Amino acid sequence: MTTETPPQETEPVSGFWRLVPEPSLDAVRRWGWASVVVNIGIVVTGGLVRLTGSGLGCPTWPSCTDDSYVPHAALGIHGAIEFTNRMLGFVVAIVAILTWLVVMRYRPIRRDLRRLATAAALGVPLQGVIGGISVLTGLNPWIVSAHFLVSPVIITLTVSMMRRSRTSPYPHTPPVVRALATASVVAVWLTVALGTIVTGAGPHSGDPETGRNGFDPELVAQLHADVVFGLLGISIALVIATRVTATSRTLRKLAAWLLAVELLQGAVGFTQYFTGLPWGVVLVHMFLAGLLIALVTAVYGERGTPAT
Repeated sequence: MTTETPPQETEPVSGFWRLVPEPSLDAVRRWGWASVVVNIGIVVTGGLVRLTGSGLGCPTWPSCTDDSYVPHAALGIHGAIEFTNRMLGFVVAIVAILTWLVVMRYRPIRRDLRRLATAAALGVPLQGVIGGISVLTGLNPWIVSAHFLVSPVIITLTVSMMRRSRTSPYPHTPPVVRALATASVVAVWLTVALGTIVTGAGPHSGDPETGRNGFDPELVAQLHADVVFGLLGISIALVIATRVTATSRTLRKLAAWLLAVELLQGAVGFTQYFTGLPWGVVLVHMFLAGLLIALVTAVYGERGTPAT
């Protein structure tokens, strides 16, 4: 086991920070979990906006209409769905701010945790602005994809923060396991990115009048499936490698969970494709995408240090 620990600093607490109760590392992790949950949640509600054709339920931004920040009756259910999703964005922002406050108040100072919490918190307004641009551009599929991808980035930053908050030493891990863990991250992100292109080529644009990205839906869906099969191969190899080499019990469990979620995600993906993209199945697919990002980030964070 390595004895390396992240650098820690002490600093007097003054001014505003005296008003914030000093948190424990457990509190840091709890708020991290809360951030992951709300970000996966908004992935699902954002999917609901798209699936119901409510992307332009509020036809402008940052207000809902030119003369109101809230939808009026004429906008109907689509306006209500889009406005509700916007309000959930404020929940995500509140959790991000509270997480940031907890990390900034924690002593001894952990600058690595501060950087991750700050980046995650800044991702929330960035996502809001990109979402606004997507509305103002009539749901341009590329901007909609960028809007979605901010959530996986925030989830990645937050899970990384939680993994780095550990106090126990990181284990030594064989090079093959470390390489497979890294490859799984690349494959998952490639899968998710291609998934947004498949979505941009498909029928659920968020509004009946919105154009698509111009790709052949069957072609990009096949490419997406090919990458998924590659990801499954990497994950199977990772599970085997963690079983036959000296790796931590935590990493073995995480690798198994990662493979299980990938198999479930693949099954859901094929089901939605061959059943005409029913809403419920698509929403499960989006939920699992968020969970997959969290798991692969945890796997990468647990890969430890090179074994000598």
